[in-house]
Amino acid sequence: MTEVRVFTLFERFWHWAQAAIIFGMLFTGLEIHGTYQLLGYDLAFSTHVVLAWCLIALTAFAIFWHLTTGEWRQYLPDYHGIWPMVLYYTYGIFSGEHKPYTTTPAAKHNPLQRLAYFGFKAAIAPALWLSGLILLFDAWWRGTVVDQVISFAAVAYVHVAATFAMMVFIIAHVYLAATTGHPWYAYLKSMITGYKEMD
Repeated sequence: MTEVRVFTLFERFWHWAQAAIIFGMLFTGLEIHGTYQLLGYDLAFSTHVVLAWCLIALTAFAIFWHLTTGEWRQYLPDYHGIWPMVLYYTYGIFSGEHKPYTTTPAAKHNPLQRLAYFGFKAAIAPALWLSGLILLFDAWWRGTVVDQVISFAAVAYVHVAATFAMMVFIIAHVYLAATTGHPWYAYLKSMITGYKEMD
């Protein structure tokens, strides 16, 4: 076994900063929604807005980094080899089969991960961002023609639905990261150190 650097310092920073911001937004967003009361509505709302702008800034920088380094290719769906991965996650992983994909610095994500990340970046994230910005700048479009096309309630429903989709994504992400590595903490370790043990 040898250790190979898979994740750069920026990728690790981006991953953990994004995770912290998203968890903060989920925590404050659920309070805004009325799920529980802890911070109070005003503090939860203002914190949520600050975190949203932090996430926008982080994402803008990450997009710039991905475009300039060519790493954006890591997230393009690749359907070649997707069925062996589906079979592995639904059956093979429980029967001790060897994982049908090897992570390399040039191909960090298996075909199923690529599809999941692409779905997140192409559907869940834009739905959250657009609906969130529309809700944030509600006063700008109230009483305009936009108000006749889309209602505040409809936008809020989209935002909440996208939030629950995000929660499902996070649960699946954490579950798979914690249970499919050998040893179980291998993925967590590689996302902290940047290195992954390989044959």
